Amino acid sequence: MEFGVSLLPDTGPEERSGRDYYADLLAVSRLADQLGLDYVKMTEHYLRPYGGYCPSPLIFLSAVASVTNRIRLMTGGIQASFHHPIQLAAQTSQLDAISDGRLDVGFARAFLPYEFEAFGVDLDSSTERFRETVRAVLRLWTEQKVSEDNPFFRYTDVTSFPAPTQEPHPPTWAAALFTKSSFEWIGDMGINLLMSAPPRREDMAHTQKMINHYRDHFARAVGSTTERHSKVAISIPLLIAESDDEAGRLGRRLLRKHWARFSEAAASWHNVSSPAYQGYQEAVQKKYGNDVSDTELDSTAFFGSPESVVDKVREVRKTLAPDVILWQVDFGQQPLKVMERTLKLFADQVRPHL
Repeated sequence: MEFGVSLLPDTGPEERSGRDYYADLLAVSRLADQLGLDYVKMTEHYLRPYGGYCPSPLIFLSAVASVTNRIRLMTGGIQASFHHPIQLAAQTSQLDAISDGRLDVGFARAFLPYEFEAFGVDLDSSTERFRETVRAVLRLWTEQKVSEDNPFFRYTDVTSFPAPTQEPHPPTWAAALFTKSSFEWIGDMGINLLMSAPPRREDMAHTQKMINHYRDHFARAVGSTTERHSKVAISIPLLIAESDDEAGRLGRRLLRKHWARFSEAAASWHNVSSPAYQGYQEAVQKKYGNDVSDTELDSTAFFGSPESVVDKVREVRKTLAPDVILWQVDFGQQPLKVMERTLKLFADQVRPHL
């Protein structure tokens, strides 16, 4: 099993300037590299404190590449519905070259109505737009004189430069939340699966079923004559302290701040519906409100002493068998020293027991 850092800003200028936020997260990335973690992942969002401090994962990861030596750089994910495939293919290949082949490219469909409205992109066609964009990027990475003609973009005999450093292209991931068809499509494409959010413990059985759907479709898509195998990554908030009590009290306080920011963003689903997002209005709006209980917080996060976290990781490994766990360590606008303590305790006192 591999481990990494998952970054999702929930910070606005009233808590921290952009300059200070990026400086802290570059320090976290350097530390993760030094401690031997495998990935640093950044997610793309706009316009609000929920995610808005990272409009470009590729720019942030380019900076990470310049201050690290071995850790892999993952977008988690590029919101493909808002980008042209020629730009994505060229810009990702550029970072793949700059980082000496350390890039993993994760795509996401986007789900916040105010972002779609700002970009002038239709919610109802987002699934088709997302899938066509991902397919087009894969072609541009691996083919010459590519032509496309669909409702979203049109070009003829295009060859993308530079070519990817990794052959045939960077490892590719796509995010899924809870829709069965999303898990199946990602498997059919033969690409890796990013779990968009950690499941509650009571939802583990359903999550396991969705992952199995993905793995079955992946196996059929790639066939039995290839060495390629599916990879599943899941992001989980993590806070480690010397005692369970300290970690729980601090972790819950910080995670409440994170979910309050999520709730502000999710409120844009009020009076909005789309056939492309069936169930989102209800599921996203009620996911976490300001009255979230300690039990609900604990069900989707790992707070505890190193010994407790070892047990929690073993439980998830047994239930979901992920290939990669990405620790979300920047939730709740926490200071750098808290993030650093969590990562050091994980590296020194948790990972050796796994």
